[in-house]
Amino acid sequence: MIHQHSAIGTSVLSSASTSLSVRLLMPGDCSPWDEFVSSHAQGSPFHLQAWRKSIEATFDYKSIYMLATDGARIRAVLPLFLVKNVLVKKALISSPFAVYGGILADSPEAAAVLYDAVRKCGQELGVEYIELRNAYECQCVGTPNISRYVTFTHRIDRSEDALLESIPRKTRYMIRKSLKQDYTVRTTRALDTFEALYSENLRRLGTPAFPRRHFEALLRNFGNMVDIREFHVGGRAIAAVLTFYFQDQILPYYGASDPVYNALAPNNLMYFDLMRSSSALGFRTFDFGRSKTGSGSYEFKAHWGMQERQLPYEMILIRRKTVPNFSPANPVYEWPIRIWQRMPLRLTRALGPMLVRLVP
Repeated sequence: MIHQHSAIGTSVLSSASTSLSVRLLMPGDCSPWDEFVSSHAQGSPFHLQAWRKSIEATFDYKSIYMLATDGARIRAVLPLFLVKNVLVKKALISSPFAVYGGILADSPEAAAVLYDAVRKCGQELGVEYIELRNAYECQCVGTPNISRYVTFTHRIDRSEDALLESIPRKTRYMIRKSLKQDYTVRTTRALDTFEALYSENLRRLGTPAFPRRHFEALLRNFGNMVDIREFHVGGRAIAAVLTFYFQDQILPYYGASDPVYNALAPNNLMYFDLMRSSSALGFRTFDFGRSKTGSGSYEFKAHWGMQERQLPYEMILIRRKTVPNFSPANPVYEWPIRIWQRMPLRLTRALGPMLVRLVP
């Protein structure tokens, strides 16, 4: 039986062959949704309501959060956003600016019901494609067709000496070198230092900067699940990182350092200090996040001896005939990136927020 939902022109599906039904998120679902995500083995901060609130507060994307239920019981959830602009045209993405997304379900049956529903939703909305940023193979219902990304994780539930010994020799040497510096660490919710370092780092990479209100929204909506750590040497900030804390994991998500201090190995200092301090607080897994295979970020992370896992992203083609590639590694973006890298920082910080929303 199909019920129309006029707000988005999509459907809520139920079937005589199953007791499961699919519908859109309602206000009373927010707490049960987060409880489901927080208890799910493949849950992530990007599945939580805090991510929805943050993205809605900053970017002009419409959230279409879908859940499969069996009576009052949630059986599967899918965070989803409708993105419309001149680059992607119109697409459903789970989730914008997130490295992880896709369906979380308690059974293959529940995942399949939700997968069928999102495909119907995409068809009714006339999108070009639906992108599911699955973190694990077990999330997949269809066939993954994007293989350019990997993620890195590392167990940190060990003593500081054992943690250091778990890291390969060359990186361990750089960490020890960085730890000899007379540095201080400041945990804060102030954005000025972090934003200055991060926007400059993005300019060097040829990537548009996020608006300040994006980070303000994350700090506001995630509360004590997120913080900013600054690292100072000689009174100067050499590195800063915004980190999520979820389940037993830490996810340093936005990080940057001042290249003037590269000889002090600021990135090694920042990430190892975060590992050992989080381990002391009872966290077990360090999630180094997504990187494109062959990129500089990939090479840096690969030298930490972490567990590497392919990210099985999937694009469900609706109107498009081929899988799009909006990655900076696409040769078509080579010259725009070079031009951006040479632009004044003040100009990239002004233009970045208008451009970054084109490539979520």
